[in-house]
Amino acid sequence: MKLLVTGAAGFIGMHSCMRLLERGHEVFGIDNLNAYYDPALKHARLKQLQSKPRFSFEKLDITDEPAMRAVFETRRFDAVLHLAAQAGVRYSLENPMAYVSSNVAGFLNILEGCRKARIAHLCYASSSSVYGANTELPFREEHRVDSPVSLYAATKRANELMAYSYGKLYGMACTGLRFFTVYGPWGRPDMALFIFTRAILEGKPIRVFNGGEMLRDFTYIDDIAEAVAAILERPHPGATDGPKSRLFNIGHGSPVKLMDFVRAVERALGRKAQIELAPMQQGDVQATYASTEKLRAEIGYAPATPIEVGVERFVAWYRAHYAGAGGLAP
Repeated sequence: MKLLVTGAAGFIGMHSCMRLLERGHEVFGIDNLNAYYDPALKHARLKQLQSKPRFSFEKLDITDEPAMRAVFETRRFDAVLHLAAQAGVRYSLENPMAYVSSNVAGFLNILEGCRKARIAHLCYASSSSVYGANTELPFREEHRVDSPVSLYAATKRANELMAYSYGKLYGMACTGLRFFTVYGPWGRPDMALFIFTRAILEGKPIRVFNGGEMLRDFTYIDDIAEAVAAILERPHPGATDGPKSRLFNIGHGSPVKLMDFVRAVERALGRKAQIELAPMQQGDVQATYASTEKLRAEIGYAPATPIEVGVERFVAWYRAHYAGAGGLAP
């Protein structure tokens, strides 16, 4: 397949591109390489991809409507994997306009491009955050998701509704991927594993929110990439006579207590953490827990990497990647 992957230099983007390339697909990646976090990490990820055959890249912003229109008019794609977005629940409290611009207007540019180019399958990133204040566990795709507790979550739910409407209006086959707490090598510096690892190595305290009384369905990045590839390679039922829009939880399906996660990081580093207990942060939720029944039934795959294995692999990558800085990220 010939694939357009947006957000190719991102955490999930890089790993998904790598997995698709390994499976013989041709990937054209785009990314705006913005400074939400250290662009050096994005460039380092991109360097990994650019060493592979069948990968090409162009620096583009999905909010640039003329540029995105040109991409769809001048290139042919069998499918689109849309991962570009303004990430981060907490940052949405500080800079809400960035989320409306990238996650709503930018997504509309993708939908319009796919519609006009008659793309067979649009696969796009949603988030477990859409479940918001839902307390019924595990989270299932059929649960109501009308109580978002952050603007980020609201924009991701908006993406699902926009994709649904395009499926109804234009017969577009769309798949939304509700990712659950993704972690692993090349991860984002604003996420817990990266923050904990850096702080423990620097001898600084880590802040554990809600007094440590939190559950997270940590999902290893290789499992995410495998699920993405499997979904893209299996024909979408909406391409014939099935439902045009569908959703999948992409999670491990076995949540971990936050303090158990901290202990796993300590074991991997061989050091104890200095822990500061803090209250729940605004926009956060106490628990995430994915039901993976639908993913198993329809795709034949579900994430399975144990948290201990995933954390050890991240720590090994972190120490190797930042070896020139004494093992510490800038």
